[in-house]
Amino acid sequence: MHWTCGAVYITEKLIPHDSVLEQVLSTNRQAGLPPIDVSAAQGKLLQLFVRMQNAKRILEIGTLGGYSTIWMARALPADGRLVTLELDPRHAEVAQANLSLAQVEGVVEIRVGNALEQLAKLEEEGAAPFDLIFIDADKPNNPGYLKWALRLSRPGTVIIGDNVIRGGEITNEASTDPRVNGVREFYDLLAQEDRISATAIQTVGSKGYDGFVLGIVNG
Repeated sequence: MHWTCGAVYITEKLIPHDSVLEQVLSTNRQAGLPPIDVSAAQGKLLQLFVRMQNAKRILEIGTLGGYSTIWMARALPADGRLVTLELDPRHAEVAQANLSLAQVEGVVEIRVGNALEQLAKLEEEGAAPFDLIFIDADKPNNPGYLKWALRLSRPGTVIIGDNVIRGGEITNEASTDPRVNGVREFYDLLAQEDRISATAIQTVGSKGYDGFVLGIVNG
């Protein structure tokens, strides 16, 4: 496919080879984690968003093996903090080893368990608002994740959602796929919610045809 060639070209031109990140992906494969990490270009994009936002506090919903976590954590200042939520203890174990390999474990906290419960716990603990929130977990719960993201935000917080095009299936009103319907409800909530201004960017590349939602919490 032409977009696959384009993805390779972009990666070769703009994203220097990184042996640590390559090892992270290899470790994830060897551990049997599903191959659903963001691409290198998407990881770099997340890192740029962190830098543009001058973020010091990041919330990631969906850790997997920590690949996207590392991209974002590397852009944090020494006193920054990234809290990442992961349902599967095995995934969290692999991610923790990967964070140590990348030497970012000092700024990252992995919380294991149901993400909706972990989000409620963060609020109970009086967590300070996050500067950037990345939603990339189970899609049926996307609407719930967005509601919590807004509660854990401040005016100016950037909220990013991944996998929001799904090969164009989001336009299929008759879909019975809970992932598609979760994303469609996510869009419905964004359309109704006046606390956030958002748009979506469609992407093509090594991960196929998909996209990001990018929003900013209004003042």
